[in-house]
Amino acid sequence: MMEQQIEIYQSQDGIVLNVQLSNETVWLSQDQLAVLFDRDQSVISRHLSNVFNEKELVKEGNMQKVHIAYSDRPVALYSLDVIISVGYRVKSIRGTQFRQWATRRLKDYLIEGVAINEQRLAQKNKEIKVLHDGIRILSRAIEDQAINNEDYAWLHQFSVGFQLLDDYDHESLDEKGKHTNSAEYPAMAEYMVLVDKMRSEFNSDVFGKEKDGGFDSAVNQIKQGFGDQEVYPSIEEKAAMILYLVVKNHAFVDGNKRIAAACFLLFLQRNGLLYTDSGELIISNEALASLTLFVAASKADEMETVRRLLVSVLNRNLNREFRNSA
Repeated sequence: MMEQQIEIYQSQDGIVLNVQLSNETVWLSQDQLAVLFDRDQSVISRHLSNVFNEKELVKEGNMQKVHIAYSDRPVALYSLDVIISVGYRVKSIRGTQFRQWATRRLKDYLIEGVAINEQRLAQKNKEIKVLHDGIRILSRAIEDQAINNEDYAWLHQFSVGFQLLDDYDHESLDEKGKHTNSAEYPAMAEYMVLVDKMRSEFNSDVFGKEKDGGFDSAVNQIKQGFGDQEVYPSIEEKAAMILYLVVKNHAFVDGNKRIAAACFLLFLQRNGLLYTDSGELIISNEALASLTLFVAASKADEMETVRRLLVSVLNRNLNREFRNSA
């Protein structure tokens, strides 16, 4: 978006106007239009009213009210489209000259804006590269240190998070999970037993009360495929979609997020990915809560990003375990 600028316009016959440029157009007040077209205020006012009343233009985007110095009330400003329309109505040669000048200035600002944005983007990419390199260096340094040294243990934990943030920024989150072996699917009855156990813990009459068939649909959707080709070929992808679909289907009166997280864990447990080889949970309580809230807050068109983030978290934690055992 063009930043607000003030340009000086001088016509061929000597009138001078301070012209505001913003939002990819130029703006003049009614007083300035009267000066530009050398017409009485009442004439300009009538033409402005007709432009909008006749639906030639709409006020939204073509008129704005601003506060200016030495004025008790906001002043209405009109866009270049309105200025041109009024110019045709009053048959003013000045209108044509002003349009030509304004078009040139807007083009100049567009070119300048593109150049500035390219410079900013280049600088931003440079900063990202420095950060990316720093993360890589930090990760190598951490791996080179003896993890038994308590001074460096916390760094090792956060290096995985740093890498995830870097991959998110660079849109390079993992597309696929690492375990493509045949999945074991808990039966629907097992999921319902899990919900019943949670209901007793939360002591609620509406927790886990189904509204429709959305829960069954969410649980079974991860099995879908076309012939021999599965829609979600890896264990990690299936687990991610269970969490996502149960949250988003809102199949229960209460407890959708908690039930989704529990089903996610049950699926991982059934497929041998809930715990690492060293007996640690693949995902912490805090991370699970954060990711579940992240899913709940996401928009429909962000599903692919959410899925890839969930898969990446599982992949990274498995990779970390592998590096620790190597």
